[in-house]
Amino acid sequence: MTLRWRIVALVAAATCAAAAAVGVLVHNASRERELSRARDAARTTLDRAALTYARTGGVQGSGAVLEAPALPGGLRRLVGKGHQGTEFVNGPGGPAMWAARPAGGQTLSVRIDMSTSMRNIGALDTNIILAGLVTTTVVLPLGVLTAERMSRRLRTAAATARRIAAGDLDARISAATRPHDEIAEISGAVDSMAAALQERLLSEQRFTADVAHELRTPLMGLVTAAELLPPGQAAGYVRDRVRVLSTLVEDLLEISRLDAGAEEADLSPCPLGPVLDEVIARTGLAVRLRTGEEEGVRDGEGPKVWTDPRRLERIVANLVANGHRHGREPVEVTVAADGSTVTVRDHGSGYPDDLLEKGPQRFRTGVRERGRGHGLGLTIAAGQAQVIGATLEFGNASDGGAIATLRLPEGPGPGPIHD
Repeated sequence: MTLRWRIVALVAAATCAAAAAVGVLVHNASRERELSRARDAARTTLDRAALTYARTGGVQGSGAVLEAPALPGGLRRLVGKGHQGTEFVNGPGGPAMWAARPAGGQTLSVRIDMSTSMRNIGALDTNIILAGLVTTTVVLPLGVLTAERMSRRLRTAAATARRIAAGDLDARISAATRPHDEIAEISGAVDSMAAALQERLLSEQRFTADVAHELRTPLMGLVTAAELLPPGQAAGYVRDRVRVLSTLVEDLLEISRLDAGAEEADLSPCPLGPVLDEVIARTGLAVRLRTGEEEGVRDGEGPKVWTDPRRLERIVANLVANGHRHGREPVEVTVAADGSTVTVRDHGSGYPDDLLEKGPQRFRTGVRERGRGHGLGLTIAAGQAQVIGATLEFGNASDGGAIATLRLPEGPGPGPIHD
């Protein structure tokens, strides 16, 4: 049950409970008042009849009777003990108030008919019920409107929070400030949190970009110095570490540009086969290329894709390198017959659950079985896929191994083109 209907149910229950409580209180108060009046009237009549009986020895015309056959048994026993009292009964003759007392060895009693009073109380109960129904009918729509407004504001806040969680840090609820309005306070807190988060992320992005740029100059000098070293094992090790450091700096610069939204795709129609052949050759790694059964993708045959070939190469190269670094051979690149998807698979331990759930994260490579690294390759691949309008999905094969699927979008934008 949604919050709106919970509020509506609560309003309806509260209204009905209030109407019922008021009805019970009014009913009991009215009944007690009528019983008290009837009891006082019965006692007054009984006392006058007792005086008349004492003077004349009779009760004619006094409104009382001697030895009334319908006198309630409890009241008769009370008089037999020498006491007087009253009792309300609702018997075959209708509701009535009885009063009785001993008189010269006999029982003197008075009966006050209360049929009219009880009917009036019944009519009052009916009116209370009708008033409760009318009140519920009036209040319930107001409760529905209030609950709908609250629910709509909360749904707006939740949708904005989901947009922020998805990466849209410019999203804001922008709710009007109202005193003593908890929903407005929550909305303002979410906006403040988003603004602080955005500022912190932008600061971190600027820091990363600045560090990468500052490292470039000394790194170039380090590269030059490494090339001047005399041949030997130590020189080879230094050159290898310099190449790793250069790659890391270039990756950091690329991520900073992706984070800043400065990357723009240079789209053009290009044959998928030669692009994949070239990127596989550049990696220098053992890769098994599989194509669709109906159409080849080599030597310019098969479908073309409207995309940015440089970024497509970057994506596939990172996926292939990741498969070799963190998985096991053979690493396979499979192309759909229509060129709509490119799949890269290794036969290692598969992607960790954290990556499958949250996506690639920089400087995190997952479980130990996936090997070591700085975790930027998949992050860059996912960012470049977003730039060219593609979708990059990660999964694990049922028989073992990690699978990365690059889906090129259909339509007039990036996607398969058939000549």
